[in-house]
Amino acid sequence: MTRYLLGRVLGLAAVLLVTSFLVFSAVHLAPGDPVSFLLKGHPATPEARAAIAAQYHLDDPFLVQYGKWLGGALHGDFGRSVQFRQDVGELIGSRLPGTALLIGYAAVLVCLGGTLVGAAAALRPGPLDRLVLIGTGVATATPPFVSAIALVSLFAVRLGWFPGPGSQGTGLVDRLHHLTLPAFALAVTLAGLLARVTRSAMLDELGRDHVEAARSRGVPERQVIRRHVLRGALGPVVTVGGTTLAGLLVSTSVVETAFNTTGVGSLLVQSVGAKDLPVVQAVTLLTVLCFGLVNLAVDLLGPLIDPRTARTVRRGRRTAQAGPDTPTAPTAPTGPGAPAGGAA
Repeated sequence: MTRYLLGRVLGLAAVLLVTSFLVFSAVHLAPGDPVSFLLKGHPATPEARAAIAAQYHLDDPFLVQYGKWLGGALHGDFGRSVQFRQDVGELIGSRLPGTALLIGYAAVLVCLGGTLVGAAAALRPGPLDRLVLIGTGVATATPPFVSAIALVSLFAVRLGWFPGPGSQGTGLVDRLHHLTLPAFALAVTLAGLLARVTRSAMLDELGRDHVEAARSRGVPERQVIRRHVLRGALGPVVTVGGTTLAGLLVSTSVVETAFNTTGVGSLLVQSVGAKDLPVVQAVTLLTVLCFGLVNLAVDLLGPLIDPRTARTVRRGRRTAQAGPDTPTAPTAPTGPGAPAGGAA
């Protein structure tokens, strides 16, 4: 387990390194000039532009800029924001609590809504199942910004149940009230996907032989569902659920921009438009790091949830260590003509 964990951590470090280089290259190749953004349209002499470029190390060669940034990032220094004139770490830290609260709220909606709706559809075939299939199909095909527009139009403008875009709220309860519409807009698509996965996994478990055997022995239906069906379906649900929850951080950029909330997602959108390279780089690495950590947690939880996964992994490791061409020990001949005691 230690070697496996170390290998995954080293792999995640390699992914972060490659991602940082690709994002650094993409932002440099994109049209636009950070110096022009800093000048905000004011005319400037070539000397003034050169001084600004030197202050932010924009006049260095590409590889030199990347090397300086990478050396600072390894020491916890992600540079200084071009548009906000503030340390990138402090800037992201000030906006991270709001984004974390939004993601946590949406994650609860995705996990509870997706699993409960999917389980209800699997256990109640008929009109409810068909209704869930239609509803989840619409939900998975609806982008977050479309959900945001529909939710604001209905619940904020027409009904007035929730505040509209731009308001933040004070205190935990008031903040949650203000984040309800953004959280639902963020969770609709992923909840529909998780509901369909839950329904499919539970239907697969309901048709297995051990479930039929438990029912034939007179085990109560609730106990069969809880011990055999739900436990067996938990593996794929956790795997897909972990991946979808990691994708919440990516979708926040759309939702936060639509609702005009101050968070890491809206910060990324503003920074891309301004070619604020240090902020784009830091937020992108944060996103990749969250994906890697969530996938690692799902892989570690898989064998605990479903022991069959652990046995499959161990068999695969033994096969890989043995190799396909490893000779096997000869089997002693059996039968009436075999020599006694295995003698040749």
